[in-house]
Amino acid sequence: MNPDSFFPFLIYIAAVLILVVGMLAASYFLGERQSSKAKEEIYESGVKPTGSARIHFPVHFYLIAMFFVIFDLEAVFLFIWSASLRETGWSGYGFGLIFMTELAILLFYLWKTGALDFGPDGKKILKIYHEKIKTRGNEMVDE
Repeated sequence: MNPDSFFPFLIYIAAVLILVVGMLAASYFLGERQSSKAKEEIYESGVKPTGSARIHFPVHFYLIAMFFVIFDLEAVFLFIWSASLRETGWSGYGFGLIFMTELAILLFYLWKTGALDFGPDGKKILKIYHEKIKTRGNEMVDE
């Protein structure tokens, strides 16, 4: 590889950095800094707010989101692998097979540890969460 072939890439990186720094500086200097109660209030299509927007979601929603991101990215990698299978040959096929085997092992591990069980009688991972909900509910009843 010729070092001169990296010059356009360096120019591109410099232009992006200058653009980002310029946009951040412009928003800092030109942006309004006034704050009032009306600006801090929630406004959604003319409906008055009924409570806090900071509600706590159960942990299994985050687990589902993480599993989705993990397995969705793997699907993208497998698609790219399948598109370049002829160029990579048997070694590419072997590495793809290893990758799919690791994914299957991961899915089996998640299934066996109870990470995919989101019912009220969830196993190991969600057990602590459900116990906290029960104790919180008992505290609310006592008050």
